[in-house]
Amino acid sequence: MQKPRISRRKNGSKFDPVLYFGTSAKGRSIAKHRQKQVIYAQGNAADAVFYIKKGKVKMTVVSKQGKEAVIAILGVGEFFGEGCLIGQPKRLATATAMTDCEVMRVEMVEILRVLQDEPAFSRMFITHVLARSARVEADLVDQLFNSTEKRLARILLLLANFGKEGRPEPIIAKISQETLAEMIGTTRSRVSHFMNKFRELGFIDYNGHLEIHSSLLSVVLNEQPGDVKTLS
Repeated sequence: MQKPRISRRKNGSKFDPVLYFGTSAKGRSIAKHRQKQVIYAQGNAADAVFYIKKGKVKMTVVSKQGKEAVIAILGVGEFFGEGCLIGQPKRLATATAMTDCEVMRVEMVEILRVLQDEPAFSRMFITHVLARSARVEADLVDQLFNSTEKRLARILLLLANFGKEGRPEPIIAKISQETLAEMIGTTRSRVSHFMNKFRELGFIDYNGHLEIHSSLLSVVLNEQPGDVKTLS
């Protein structure tokens, strides 16, 4: 997410988003979470918004039958828990640290204040909400119309931040094939099959972490899922 510019307040002073998210104060606090630690659980009271300063956070939901689904994996510069701002009294999902994380918790009263008083923060937050909305829409289209192979390729590119900084980056967090299967709505065996295929074609590498190459985009762009070609 692009960092907002420093803007002047009504009293002439400047609001610095970097400073705001870098310091604790009334209504906001910074906490570190170990890998696999639950930040909040589905059903908890929704009374704050969170901002990721370091690491990755996994969002999951569990049905009444006990079936779990991964609905999002979020990274640095992203918000979560914003449902409280539209009147949700309880958390609809569980937020869990996928890696060691550093997260800022902003109480609802404070975030409503800063949204009203600080244009730079408002622009940043609106950009996040619009991007999240577009991502949800794209995820729905992906589930409805794309093959398992394309869905897996797309989620790997998203996890590697493809398109944000020009080139994919290594996926440092250990994301299991079970998690990938939950994210794209398939079985672990199908994920394993296509992961092996991608590696054989040179689209991905394993070297202590999962590395995604730009050529994987050919799977997403290809009109024939069964006939994968490499980008020139």
